[in-house]
Amino acid sequence: MTPQELKNSILQLAIQGKLVEPNIRDFPVDLSAIKQKKTDDYEFELPDNWRLAHLESITKNIPSKQYQILESQVLADGRFPVISQSKAYSIGFSNEADRVYHHDRPVIIFGDHTTEVKFVEFDFVVGADGVKIFEPIDDIIVGKFLFYIFQFYSRDLSKIGGYSRHYKYIKNKPFPLPPLAEQKRIVAKIEELLPHIDRYEHAWSKLEQFNSRFPEDMKKSLLQYAIQGKLVEQRPEEGTAEELFAQIQEEKQRLIAEKKIKKEKPLPEITEEKKPFDIPESWKWVYLLDIIEEKPSNGYSPKGVTYPTEIKNLTLTATTSGRFKDDAFKYVDISKEDASKYWLKNNDLLIQRSNSRELVGTSCIYTGADNAYIYPDLMMRMHVSSQVDIYYIDYVLKAPVTRNYYMASASGTSESMPKINQKIVSFTLVPLPPLAEQKRIVEKLEQLLPLCERLK
Repeated sequence: MTPQELKNSILQLAIQGKLVEPNIRDFPVDLSAIKQKKTDDYEFELPDNWRLAHLESITKNIPSKQYQILESQVLADGRFPVISQSKAYSIGFSNEADRVYHHDRPVIIFGDHTTEVKFVEFDFVVGADGVKIFEPIDDIIVGKFLFYIFQFYSRDLSKIGGYSRHYKYIKNKPFPLPPLAEQKRIVAKIEELLPHIDRYEHAWSKLEQFNSRFPEDMKKSLLQYAIQGKLVEQRPEEGTAEELFAQIQEEKQRLIAEKKIKKEKPLPEITEEKKPFDIPESWKWVYLLDIIEEKPSNGYSPKGVTYPTEIKNLTLTATTSGRFKDDAFKYVDISKEDASKYWLKNNDLLIQRSNSRELVGTSCIYTGADNAYIYPDLMMRMHVSSQVDIYYIDYVLKAPVTRNYYMASASGTSESMPKINQKIVSFTLVPLPPLAEQKRIVEKLEQLLPLCERLK
């Protein structure tokens, strides 16, 4: 039960005569002096000494126009609070003494447009159209009791729609009228319970926030555990990452000898100070550049056209979710020769080099066909070594430690679209397990991560 549902339940018990003990010696309210209109059947069965009446016969409806100022006239400070129909109890102040409603007794403010209900027991100025002011007739209804009936009746008004219909609904509702003494006991009981509802609402809100964060927090924890070697066990028979690294370097040397890739400068040592956490002995810290064929390459963004062409250029939306979307592209009018340098191949690794700070560095494995798309200037492309599981590397790039590295490293003239460069991406630290363990980590994550999604 939500806090509002709990409060509505208490208010419903109150207007049914079930919240406090009745007293047979309490006299019913005297309605003989007021003009009654026909009352429809009431939705609840009431005690014998309760009565029914309509709002306009038990209150004085005070026109609000004469007390109203424009919203532009509202001050940040002043003599008189300004009451409108907003959620905020007061929207500011006014010094216009000729616009003040001087109260003799508490009044109920009802927002005909917003359905907000307020209990006001001080002088005030009206701050907007749609404000209805009701002064209770003291020998018929207690002001606070009227306030709580209003709150209960307003619970479903948002479903009715139409500004004018809100007050129309309220004024046609029969209001339950216990004896005045019982009204006071009901108000006292409600106000005794309200602090408990407030505490319940605070706990409920914390739980709701936890529940909303839990799936994403769990996903981040799983990814972090995975790249720390804590998600699956290590198996000695699978070898070491040091052995795997040697194989990767052999493959690179072969590609260099065949002039398929260029020789890179030696990379600096990964010192203990650079390592963000401990990893198993069979693992090895490497740079991303160590395990990709060449340094990341930026894409190309020619001007898009509105008519179909042979060249489709991806947009950022194609990779923002972390999974490739084949319908997020724009047509560009360039030759196939110009596009040839940027054709994507299946299992290319893409990374966003510019986006909002929360999304910059988002990675995605291209799962489309060879030579079906080119990629834009806001992305980088990498060819991961065939000795490494590309899905494991993608999960490393999605893990919190890497995401934080990209967000902290991003810079540029536009804070809304900060950038990371090829050097930042090349020097991404990768905790490298043996290949067989990489595959087992990927398999375990693909079992667990969909469960996190289903919790959202």
